[in-house]
Order: sequence, then C-alpha cells, then structure tokens
Amino acid sequence: MSPRWNPNPDVRTGRHVVHNLHVHLVFVTKYRRKAMTGAMLTRCEEIMREVCTDFEAELKQFNGEEDHVHLLVHYPPKVQLSKLVNSLKGVSARMLRKEYDSHVRRYLWKGHFWSGSYFAGSCGGAPLTVVKQYIENQKRPMG
Repeated sequence: MSPRWNPNPDVRTGRHVVHNLHVHLVFVTKYRRKAMTGAMLTRCEEIMREVCTDFEAELKQFNGEEDHVHLLVHYPPKVQLSKLVNSLKGVSARMLRKEYDSHVRRYLWKGHFWSGSYFAGSCGGAPLTVVKQYIENQKRPMG
C-alpha cells in the first residue's frame, strides 16, 4: 500500500477481496404487538451484537421501539445475509422468551416472537446516481 493511503476503517480486506458492506435491517414483533421494554431492547442489542461477532460482522448501530428494532450491520461478503438474519432473529427470540417469559407471554404466544418477514436495505457509500454515472463514464475500448 502507498504510504499516502489513508485507510478507511470500514473498508476491510480479505485474501482476494476488498469490501465495505452495510445493511439496514428491521425486525417487527409478531402481529406488531408492543412487547418490547427498554430492558428487553438493551438485552436484544447485546444478543444481536454477539450473533454478529459469530458471523465476523459488526453491529454498528441498534435501536428500537415497543414493536420493532433497527440494526445497521457491517458484514463480510462471505456471509449470506439470509443466514445472518435467521440467526439474529432465532437466537434473540429464544433468549428474550427465556429471560422475559412472563412479560412476553402477555403479548405473544405459540413460540413466536418476530414476524416471519423483515426489511433489508443496502446502505453506505455513494448514492446510486453517482455510482451509475461512474460506471457510465468508464473508458470502454472501441472494437
């Protein structure tokens, strides 16, 4: 690397890849029930941080309300997003149900905690218009 190169801590390198992948995830409680308390959100963040670490990912930001949570995750390209989401939802549901059983049972039943669906949005880097323009302006050889 050039000595003038200022490394960006979000840009990671692997053996054959340089990457900077971020995803915004939103998980909603089953039936959008207002089951989460402040203490549960704090514990949920701890659990999800550990799961991310297991996937060599980093939970950059976390917050939520009574019926949903938002996560900003920085992850490597070898991670299948669907598997990360499965693990985040599965482990947190199991642990939160176990640790806050009497509270959770008032709002949710039949072993469910999270809705089956989720939101995932890629984020970070340049806006799409800038990336499109950059690709458009490549010096394509003639012939």
